[in-house]
Amino acid sequence: MAKKVPSKKTTKSKKNTVSKNDKVKFDEQLKHLDDSLKNEKDKYLRLFAEFENFKKRTAKERLELYKTANQEVISALIPVLDDFNRANTEMNKKDGVLDKEGIKLIYNKFNEVLKSNGLNQTEVKIGDLFDAEIHEAITQIPASKEKDKGKIIDIIEAGYQLGEKIIRYPKVVVGQ
Repeated sequence: MAKKVPSKKTTKSKKNTVSKNDKVKFDEQLKHLDDSLKNEKDKYLRLFAEFENFKKRTAKERLELYKTANQEVISALIPVLDDFNRANTEMNKKDGVLDKEGIKLIYNKFNEVLKSNGLNQTEVKIGDLFDAEIHEAITQIPASKEKDKGKIIDIIEAGYQLGEKIIRYPKVVVGQ
């Protein structure tokens, strides 16, 4: 009995067949990964473009808000301006005679408009202890009494707060 030796052709064809199958699988995986990469790049570009549009839109909205933020306050102050114009016209007619009641009414109306929009005067009294956090010292003068040292002697200008935020510090003279 003679042994059958496989021919080289059979061995080669089996190796080539396995290689072709591996190559096909590899090509399929490569195509799948390439498609996945393209999809992820597309998603990334779309997300990036959406974010850029968001930044532009919010910047534009913020600019619009700054432009119109005072519109409410200004609209509320227009009637006060009208009252001042009428008072000015009346003063010119009467050769500079002031109507004290009219001026007081306009002042009260103006003050109420500001209060209704959140403006409050910072409470400061002569004799209060000076606090650098809420007062602005214009000058220091020698205190006439020992107990007046470090205290407010005079108030030059009132301070104002918008809500809890100080927008103008009261200007005071402090005893030294």
